[in-house]
Amino acid sequence: MGDVILRVLIVIGFVSVCEAAPAPRDKPVVFETSSLPELAGSFDQFFRQELAKANVPGGAYAIVQGDRIISIHGYGVREQGGTEPVDEHTVFRLASVSKTFAAGLSAKLVEEHKFSLDDRLVSYVPEFRFKTDHKADRLQLGHLLSHSAGVMPNAYDNMLEANVPLPRIITSFKKVDPLCDPGECYGYQNVLYAMIGPVMEQTTLRTYENLISDMIFKPLEMSNASVGYQAFLHSENRAAPHVRTRKGWLKTKVKPAYYEVLPAAGVNASVSDMAQWLIAQMGHRPEVMSAGVLDSLTEKKIRTKKELRRRDWRNYLKDAYYGLGWRIYQFGKEQLIYHGGWVAGFRADVAYSKSRDVGIVILLNAESNVINRLSTRFWAEIMKSAI
Repeated sequence: MGDVILRVLIVIGFVSVCEAAPAPRDKPVVFETSSLPELAGSFDQFFRQELAKANVPGGAYAIVQGDRIISIHGYGVREQGGTEPVDEHTVFRLASVSKTFAAGLSAKLVEEHKFSLDDRLVSYVPEFRFKTDHKADRLQLGHLLSHSAGVMPNAYDNMLEANVPLPRIITSFKKVDPLCDPGECYGYQNVLYAMIGPVMEQTTLRTYENLISDMIFKPLEMSNASVGYQAFLHSENRAAPHVRTRKGWLKTKVKPAYYEVLPAAGVNASVSDMAQWLIAQMGHRPEVMSAGVLDSLTEKKIRTKKELRRRDWRNYLKDAYYGLGWRIYQFGKEQLIYHGGWVAGFRADVAYSKSRDVGIVILLNAESNVINRLSTRFWAEIMKSAI
C-alpha cells in the first residue's frame, strides 16, 4: 500500500497572469430578439421533465445574456417529502464550483500586487514538502490553481473525508513525490488547491471569508452567498442534500469534510447569486472583475484529455483544458468556459460562452447525472450551427 493510501475520485468538478497586455475579449454574438427567449422556454420544459423523470427532489437554473437574467426558476422541494419549495434564493452547496471564486479572488489580488502566481508555495507555507525535498521548491501558486502541480489526482481527499485536520494533511505530502514536474501534467486537487487560502490571508492580513465577502459577494449583490459549514446551516432557505439508494433519493446530513478546504469547495449560493457571478464572468461588471482578470482566468494552462470521455459531454467535446479555476472546453467549433461541482448530496454546473455572451447555471439537491443532460442539451441548442 506504500506510505499512504491515496484515493482517486472522479470529480466533475471545474495561468499565471501574463505580464503582457491582455488580448481583446471576443465581441459577443447578438441573438435575434426572439431566439434566446424561445430557447429558454423550451429548456424550462426540458428541465422540469428531466427532474421529474429522475425523481430529483429539487433544482434551480438561471440563463443570462449580457447583463440580464433571461430566465430563472426553481422547481421541486428543498427536502424529499417536504413542502418548502426550491426558489431562486434557495441556497445550495457549490462544491468544486467554489474554485471559480478562489481563482477570481486570487487574480484580483494579483492585480493589486498582493502576490504573484509565480511565487513559490513554500514561501508562504514553509512546512509543505514532498518526499524529495527540493521538489517542493518548484511548486508555484499558479500550479495550484491550474491543477498542474504534478501530484496524483485527488491526493489525500480520503483524509479530508475522514475529517483529518488540514495541517496534518499538508504535512502528509512529505511522504510522496509528484508524478511529473509542475506544469507538465494535470491532476485534479482539492487539498493543494486550498493552499491558495493561506497565501491570501498572509498577504492581506484578512480571512478568506472576509475577502470573498467584501471583494465578490457584496459588490455583486450576491445576498444569499456565504462560505463555510456553519454559514450553510444558518441559511433558513437552504436545500437538503440527497443521495441515491435502492428506494430512491434519501435525505442525508450535510458533511463538513470539504468545508475544510474553503477555496476548493466551501462556497454556498443560490441560483440568483450565481446569475450575478456569471454576468461578472462575462465581462459586465468590470469594476468587480476586470477584463485583465477575466482573461487570465480563461487562458489555457494544461490539457485535460480525460474530460473528453465525460458522460453526455463526450458527444460534443473536441478538446479540453484547465485555466485558473475554470475549464476551457472546445464544444464543437466553439469555446465554452465551464466548471462543475459534486459533493455529497449536491450537483452544480456553471458555464458561459464568451463569443455568444450567454451563460447558464444549474443547481441540484441530489447527486444525479441528469445535470449532464441538462447542460449539454442547452449548449447543443445554443451552438447548433457550430457543432
